[in-house]
Amino acid sequence: MPLPVDLRRLTANGIEVNVAVCGTGPTLLLLHGFPHTWRLWSDIMDPLATRYRVIAPDLRGLGESTRAADGYDAENLAADAEGVLAALGARDAAVVGIDAGAAPAFLLAMRRPRRVRRLVLIEALLGRLPGAEGFLAGGQPWWFGFHAVPGLAETVLLGHEAEYVDWFLTTGLQAREIRTDIRDAFVSAYTGADSLRCAFEHYRAMPASARQIESAVAHGRLTVPALAVGAHPVGAALHRQLQPVADDLTGHVIPECGHIIPLDRPDALVELLTGFLGRVAPGTSDRTGERSAPRSGSKFRPQRASMPP
Repeated sequence: MPLPVDLRRLTANGIEVNVAVCGTGPTLLLLHGFPHTWRLWSDIMDPLATRYRVIAPDLRGLGESTRAADGYDAENLAADAEGVLAALGARDAAVVGIDAGAAPAFLLAMRRPRRVRRLVLIEALLGRLPGAEGFLAGGQPWWFGFHAVPGLAETVLLGHEAEYVDWFLTTGLQAREIRTDIRDAFVSAYTGADSLRCAFEHYRAMPASARQIESAVAHGRLTVPALAVGAHPVGAALHRQLQPVADDLTGHVIPECGHIIPLDRPDALVELLTGFLGRVAPGTSDRTGERSAPRSGSKFRPQRASMPP
C-alpha cells in the first residue's frame, strides 16, 4: 500500500508554498520544472519514502503555490527552497532538480553547501555555462523565445492550455504514456491567464538566472557530491557543463527515455537516486566507522541513446 502523502501550505521567503511530504528519514527535496507540479514525482515518491522524508514543493507561481508578481530568478527560487527546508525543520537535504528546478537546486548547493548533502540535476542546462554548445548548435528550443516575450504567450494560449501542455507531455515521454490523473492535474495547474503568466515568468527570469550562475562559478566551485542525469534530448550536455566546476561529479544518461524522466522511466531514476544518495561521502564515516577515500574529478557512464551530441 502506498505511503500517505501529506499536503501542507508553508510560508517561505515571503510566499505561501504548497508542499507534499511523504516518508521518514533523511530529507530529500525534489524541485520540478515546466509544465509540472509536485505531482511530477508521483511515481518515485513512494519507493523513495521508504528511506527518506521526501519533500516536493510546487515552485513559486506554479501549482498551488502563491502566484507571485516577481522573484522567479534562480537565486530567489533557491531561497524559496531553503525556506521550505527551514519551515519543516530540516537542517540539510539531498536536493534533486529537473528542468526549471535545476538552476535553483544548483545555486542552493553553491551558496549553502552545508544545507545540501547531495545534488542531483536532471535534464536541464545551467544558463550559459560552457559545455552545451553541441546541444545548442541550432539555437535554444523554440518555446524559450516565445515564453520570454512579456504578455505574449499567455495571451495566445488562453483557452488552449490543455493542447499546449499535452504537446510538452507527449514530446517529453518515450517509454510510456502519462497517467490520466497526473496529466489532468498539470493541465488544471496551467489553466488561466495568471497561471500561464507565472509559468512564463520563470523563462523571463532566465537571463538573470544565467548571470547568477556565472557569478557563482566565478567565485567558487561545486563542492557538494553531484549527479547529472540526462535522457533525450539534453543527454550529456549538463554533465559537460558541470565538469569544469564540480569537485565530485558523476554523469549518467538513461537510454530510451524522454525528457520527463520521473514519469517516463521512474524505476531507472529510483535506482540511480538510491545508489547515489546512499553512497558514503568522501572523507566521512560510514555506519562501520571506516572513512572513505576522498574523490576528485568526475566520471561519466555513457549509455546508448538517440540524442544530440
